[in-house]
Amino acid sequence: MDFQSLKLFLDLAQTKNFKRTAEKNYMSAPTLTRHIQRIEQEIGQPLLLRDNRQVLLTEAGERFLSFAQQSWGNWLAIQHHLSPEKGELEGELNLFCSVTASYSHLPQILAKFRQYYPKVDIKLSTGDPAQALEQVQSLQADISLTGKPEHLPNNIAFHYIDDIPLSLITPKVACLATQLLQQNPIDWQNVPFILPVDGPARKRIDHWFKSQKIREPQIYATVTGHEAIVPMVALGFGVALIPDIVVRHSPVNNQVAYFNLPIPIHAFELGICVQQRRLQEPIIKAFWDLL
Repeated sequence: MDFQSLKLFLDLAQTKNFKRTAEKNYMSAPTLTRHIQRIEQEIGQPLLLRDNRQVLLTEAGERFLSFAQQSWGNWLAIQHHLSPEKGELEGELNLFCSVTASYSHLPQILAKFRQYYPKVDIKLSTGDPAQALEQVQSLQADISLTGKPEHLPNNIAFHYIDDIPLSLITPKVACLATQLLQQNPIDWQNVPFILPVDGPARKRIDHWFKSQKIREPQIYATVTGHEAIVPMVALGFGVALIPDIVVRHSPVNNQVAYFNLPIPIHAFELGICVQQRRLQEPIIKAFWDLL
């Protein structure tokens, strides 16, 4: 079994698409298929379930994936160790973070990394921060910038970067939400909330609801990610408990107001997460060490 085939299998496990994997590796889909078939012949079991829409790993494929990751990481490590130019790291690093994090925290980290390792090709994907951990666990990303989950999986390493406080923001326009917030006492049960679907911020919000004894909050909408929540509040659809940094970087932050809460929400930790076993890979280790 050769290392090229291992790398192709890892790429395919990440993309779950033969065509995209073949294009990424500058080969035809039939050539890629032959590489995978050779591995399956050596293993003696099918590793993939294929149809016209997607590729899924079999139970044997999931077990082989662990072996392939460790073997590929060891191969990269020994290549780097034996290289006469150890400082010249080359290769690809796949990063995932939210849109806000891509300009609030990531630039200073990447600037330092590029200074030391200019030949590393950095691929950035942005999306819902609630998916950051899954991106790393499914190998769609090597490293994710994310909030620390309440229960960190044992196979994930987390490096703290910053504390992210949350605040309640309200519309500046006259609407139902602003009327309810003028009452004394405030009828929190009927105040319309706009919430993220999931993630560390949502967990803090749910805890706050319990502390305020709001058993069934009035949820106007749940939104993937955080960036779209601020414009919805600005338009008067409801209020939101949201990370301060998202509000500060929003183009409509002058159209919302902060509301002082009687019981503040606890901040969550922002950091870098990566699979523990991948910390031995030269590029990932170099990134991690610079943190």
